[in-house]
Amino acid sequence: MKKILLCCSAGMSTSMLVRKMEQAAESRGLECHIEALAVNAFNDAIKEYDVCLLGPQVRFQLEELKKVADEHGKNVAAISPQDYGMMKGDAVLDQALSLIN
Repeated sequence: MKKILLCCSAGMSTSMLVRKMEQAAESRGLECHIEALAVNAFNDAIKEYDVCLLGPQVRFQLEELKKVADEHGKNVAAISPQDYGMMKGDAVLDQALSLIN
């Protein structure tokens, strides 16, 4: 099972995107655990997940979070503002899956 973490400023705005991603995964028959958390939970949470995607509000923290992710051999990337704004669960799921080692 793939474990995907989404981080944003408070964990709220991404919860709708999580649902869209879960629907996309289900329609493909993929087993995924997808969760949205506030970015301040990242350092503890990243070791439990395969990959982390950042919402546009926190993308400026990418470099800093990447250092922590690298220590655990995990990838972290920013979600494109277009995919995020349009709540494209399938596109964001593809991005996450492509980053899992």
